[in-house]
Amino acid sequence: MAIPVVDPERYDEQLAAKRDRLETQFARFSVPELEVYPSPPSHYRQRCEFRLWHEGDDLYYVMFENDPQDPNRKVPVRVDQFAVASQRINDLMPALLDAIRDNPVLRRKLFQVEFLTTLSGDALVTLVYHRPLDEDWERDARKLEAVLDVMIIGRSRKQRIVLTRDHVWEQLEVDGRVLHYQQVENSFTQPNARICMSMLSWARDVTTGSQERDLVELYCGNGNFTIALADNFRRVLATEISRTSVSSARLNIERNGTDNVYVARMSAEDFSAALKGDKKGRRVDEMDLESYDFSTVLVDPPRAGLDASSCAQISGYERIVYVSCNPDTLAENLEQLTRTHQVMRFALFDQFPFTDHCECGVLLQRR
Repeated sequence: MAIPVVDPERYDEQLAAKRDRLETQFARFSVPELEVYPSPPSHYRQRCEFRLWHEGDDLYYVMFENDPQDPNRKVPVRVDQFAVASQRINDLMPALLDAIRDNPVLRRKLFQVEFLTTLSGDALVTLVYHRPLDEDWERDARKLEAVLDVMIIGRSRKQRIVLTRDHVWEQLEVDGRVLHYQQVENSFTQPNARICMSMLSWARDVTTGSQERDLVELYCGNGNFTIALADNFRRVLATEISRTSVSSARLNIERNGTDNVYVARMSAEDFSAALKGDKKGRRVDEMDLESYDFSTVLVDPPRAGLDASSCAQISGYERIVYVSCNPDTLAENLEQLTRTHQVMRFALFDQFPFTDHCECGVLLQRR
């Protein structure tokens, strides 16, 4: 992995290269004109983590790159400022080091720092240690919270000390409405908040005209898409396997005053079996599947994409909204999905500028 080299003057050039790559890669699916959503060219990432390097009295952050001479070896690269990260993270990076450099309680065996920030400037900092944390650590860490105006979590083996709280509240403006999202430390959230707003607005646009029918969502996470799309549908049934994400999703639904969503803690595979009638039990009964009239399925799978059975299952819906973080597995899945569905909309969301990463959105309609 290479650390992105941010050059705002070349942003349009790198975005055009991604556009050309996707248009070539997906031409065989007869896709419509690609919709392109640019990112801020710098300071776009709201969460980052760094290893911490101790060299005598010096203390600094590092990230790792592949060794060009040995692809199996990683080499540390010093990082004093990180143009990829939010301005709040860049401001905190030197301030944190200055505050702990001469404090043996906070510095000793500290090996990793994780930052989670919001567009409004809230910040959660996780300090990860190779030693047990005690009352002296907690005392000095609370002072550090006040000095930096952040929330702090301490981690070590079998320890997690939350001083104030373990989450931030992000506010995203989508189509004139402000949506509130709890984002928990060490759980998945969309890292580029500006692009996330674009993704949510696009997903709302492609699912208009569905108020009389229902949406089913797989891999719903903390309810990111769920909440934004809820008023486009009569009802929404969302599924997620992560206990932390399900808890956040339910809290976010309540915080946003959404009253037509049910979140079930269940894997996509188990949910597929439940739809077929092959899985029974309390969780299945609570979903009351027979009461739904699904017109649309939304999937936002991991980088590995969907397996063949999951593709077959979602092919049963009239409309598929597929959000992908990996164009290669998306293309593999479209080989199967386009046997029954036609690509109606195709979008590029530049989630990670100056990297090879492409985030895509696809709307498919049954032929």
